[in-house]
This record gives sequence, structure tokens and C-alpha cells, in this order.
Amino acid sequence: MNDTRNSSTHTLPDKTAEAMAVPVLMFAVGVIGNIIAIAALSGSKQERKSSAFFALVCGLAVTDLLGTCLASPITIATYLNENVLYDNTNLCEFHSFLLLFFGVAGLSIICAMSAERYLAICCPYTYQRWGIDQHFARKCLFCIYLSNIAFCCLPVMGMAGSICQPSKTWCFINWRADKTLPATYSFLYASVSFLLILMTIVLNFAVCGNLLIMRRRKIQSPVTRGSARARWKALSSGVEAQMMTVLMVTSVVVLGCSAPLVVRVFSNQITWTENSHADLMAIRIASVNAILDPWIYILLRRTLFRKIQRFSKVFYIGRKSKAPMLPVKSSQRTFHYQGDITNTHVFTPL
Repeated sequence: MNDTRNSSTHTLPDKTAEAMAVPVLMFAVGVIGNIIAIAALSGSKQERKSSAFFALVCGLAVTDLLGTCLASPITIATYLNENVLYDNTNLCEFHSFLLLFFGVAGLSIICAMSAERYLAICCPYTYQRWGIDQHFARKCLFCIYLSNIAFCCLPVMGMAGSICQPSKTWCFINWRADKTLPATYSFLYASVSFLLILMTIVLNFAVCGNLLIMRRRKIQSPVTRGSARARWKALSSGVEAQMMTVLMVTSVVVLGCSAPLVVRVFSNQITWTENSHADLMAIRIASVNAILDPWIYILLRRTLFRKIQRFSKVFYIGRKSKAPMLPVKSSQRTFHYQGDITNTHVFTPL
């Protein structure tokens, strides 16, 4: 089924100034929000010395900014001239590449962030042995960009075709192709995106489960001075809780925005049923991701999280004061650790 042929049968939306205000507003909010987020993330000296997690968060913010700056102007241009993409094959292929690349790149970086937290919290010795730091994270970001560029260039090199969608405001791969090679790429792209989503969910659940276990051990048992590993496991400071909060909220936003498009790719290629409205809604939801992400870093960086942390401390101290204190023999030289890690590269505040 050729989507380009069928596009002529659809009634084009009324591209008035009022309709054009929505993409212009999204473009402005996305650019301003990501610039503020990048400035906020790199503002203090302590943050510039952060761990790999910080570098990956910055990489995601830069990726969102680039995606907004490159893809949105083309969409805005279609409201001025509805045939910009329809009559220009090269521009249509470029726009399709942008949507493919920034969609899978965002999922890849989120998955890398989850993997970094999993190694840091669940496998600390492996984390240190591999030397995972900002330099390592930059290499990881470079590999993510390089591999995704090669993967998303396959349609341009002839593996799949890019077509202008019925609304004429965006281009994407021919996801209702009847030939083997284009259909294979549609399934491959959707499968890679689905696997990244699944890996992110599994890693996040593993990290959260491990943090709960660490917290329970910290509350229930003292820690000896001679056991470094036991002491490390007993720590559940507000620092890693902040990092996990940023990771979890960002993951929910990215996965929630990306999942509808992945579902539409599978649905279109399997059923060949055309639903241009659902396709348009899926790509619009995906574009909202770059707008929401930066405000997660801004809001959870200091003000909101510190208020939540203060409330948690007051609640915890209130419960602790009511609980009976167990005697500790001085010969065992044990202590209860209270506080945060301040001299470690594993836990670094945002």
C-alpha cells in the first residue's frame, strides 16, 4: 500500500496562523527549556566533577536540543508551504532521518543511564574496575551517536523508503511497505526501540529493588568498621535517591513519549491499516519528550528535591525517636552510619 498515493484523498488541515502557533510554541519552549537545563546542569564546580551519570544527563539534554533545533523548523516551514516536504525528496528523507535518529538516540541514552546506575549500585566493584567516569560516559555517548547514525541511514541507502505522511507536515519510513527489505527495516527499528524500552524498565526495577534492600539493612543492623563492602551496602543517602528520582521520572517521560510511535510502527507494518490521525498523534507525543525532559532536570535539581528530602528526614527522625535504642557493646567497635557519602565518585549529586 503506497501512503503517498493515498495522501491525496485526505483533506489537508487548515494551516492558518492559529494552527501554526502550536509548533512555534513547542519549538520555543523546547529550545529555551533545554538551554536552561544545560546551563543549570553545568553551573557549579561540583557538578563539573560529577560521575558518568551527570555526563549522560547532559548528553540527553544536548540531544533533545539538537533534535528540536533541526526537526522543528522543517515542520514550521510546512505550515507556510504545504508542499515543502511533498515536492522535495531529499528534504523528506532528511526529516525522516531526524525523527528516526533522535527517537532511538533518546532511548539509547536513557538505557545507558539505567545501566550506569545498575553498575554503580548493584555492582560497585565492577563499576570501579571498569573506571566508569565522565570520560567513559563521553565514549559511550559517541558510540551511541555513531551506531544510531549508521542504523538510521539505512533507509537513505536504499533499505527502506521515506514518504511524506498524509498531513504533509512530517516524513517517515514507509511503514506499510509490501516489499521484504523495507518491511524488515520497519520491524527492526521497532524491535530495537522496544528492546531499549524493556532493558530500561528491567534495569530500573533492579536498581530500585537493590536500594530498598540497602535501606532496610541500614535501618535494621549496625555496620562494622572493618567491613568496607558491608558499610557501602548499608548506605542509602539522599544523593543516590536524587539521582534515581531524576532517572525514574526521565525514564517515564521518555518511554511514555516513545512507546506510541513504536506501537504505530508495528501496527502499520503488520495490519497495513491506515490511520493517519493516530500516526500524527504518535509523532506529536514523541516530540513532546524534548520539551518535558529539561524541566525534569531543572525542577528536581535542587528546590523540589531538597524540600522532599527535608520532609523525609523529619518523618524518619520522628519515627526513629519513638523506636527503642538497642545497646551496643564497646568491644565490638560498631557504629550506626548516619549521613551521606561525600568523597566517592559513585554517588554524585545533580
